[in-house]
Amino acid sequence: MTEGIGVADVAAGGECAASQRDVERERAYAELDRLWARGREVLGCDLAIMGGAMTWVSERNLVAAISEAGGFGVIASGAMSPQLLSGEIQATQAMTTRPFGVNLITLHPELLELIDVCAAHHVGHVVLAGGLPSNTAVSRIKRSGARVFCFAPALGFARKLVRMGVDAIVIEGNEAGGHVGPVSTGVLAQEILPHLTSVPVFVAGGIGRGEAMLAYLEMGASGVQLGTRFVCAHESIAHPRFKRAFIGAAARDAVPSIQLDPRFPVIPVRALNNPATERFIAVQRGVIDRFTRGELSQKAAQLEIEHFWAGALRRAVIDGDIEAGSLMAGQSVGFVTREQSTIEILEELVGQALAALAARSERTYHWTAWLSPALLGRQGAPE
Repeated sequence: MTEGIGVADVAAGGECAASQRDVERERAYAELDRLWARGREVLGCDLAIMGGAMTWVSERNLVAAISEAGGFGVIASGAMSPQLLSGEIQATQAMTTRPFGVNLITLHPELLELIDVCAAHHVGHVVLAGGLPSNTAVSRIKRSGARVFCFAPALGFARKLVRMGVDAIVIEGNEAGGHVGPVSTGVLAQEILPHLTSVPVFVAGGIGRGEAMLAYLEMGASGVQLGTRFVCAHESIAHPRFKRAFIGAAARDAVPSIQLDPRFPVIPVRALNNPATERFIAVQRGVIDRFTRGELSQKAAQLEIEHFWAGALRRAVIDGDIEAGSLMAGQSVGFVTREQSTIEILEELVGQALAALAARSERTYHWTAWLSPALLGRQGAPE
């Protein structure tokens, strides 16, 4: 195909330009490899892209698919018992020989037993989420030979984790799906990346395209984590109705849960707006009214509010009840436009990052050529 267009019809200058584009593409590959070399090393995979741990979604099929495609899959253990987690790890290991991690919730009542399960199955990476882990938990993981990753919502928190011996940090902004904090990804990145260089830092929350991934790598991140983009992967077991809700959603449809009264705290969870979201507001209002009339104690009122979402995520993801279930999603849901294979999603992200790097280099090349005294003498410089 290069004959005819590339040889017969392109002038010598065109041949030079084509050759230059090849050079710039090679430079783009080399630059991306340089930018996330540290992340690739700590993960032990080709692409420093972690799959976000999403309960009911990030199980053996999706985790293995992400790792097989060159990324780094992470099992979401959620409320699993040690026995269930053991089975899930074994099933994942049967599907891939490539590295993957396990996400554990620090508040789980059997956290130490879950850590022992990971050690027994030689899991190389454990991600701790949900709060500051204990020194016991961190040291127990490290004694097994695994690397410890932890989430940090602020610079001071991250530095404390590093002093505890954590091997890598994940910073997640409130554009993410599920439980979120108050600070955006962009602000967290500016707060933490310039000042925390002793361990690799991965950025998460709202990343939906390769250009955004590249921007955080250039700010100093060692890699990124994405969850929402993988929900509609072919390998994801999420219910077809759950996937269709994602495909039809815009970024503005993924909203954090609303708290009506500070006396009854609601942990902010970002999810797609649906009838259950509206009912939750009505339930809060009704419970608060009953508390005000003295019909409920504050503790009973709080429990009733918290109970509303019990089992809601499973109803949506597994059963496909998108009316009464919880459709946890990040704002990057707007970039989910169709079902794709996991490898296609990863190739798309990497391709976008490489295209951005190559285009930048090509613009620089043309700019330099335009200014070149050899081509234009001293004329043509921008005013």
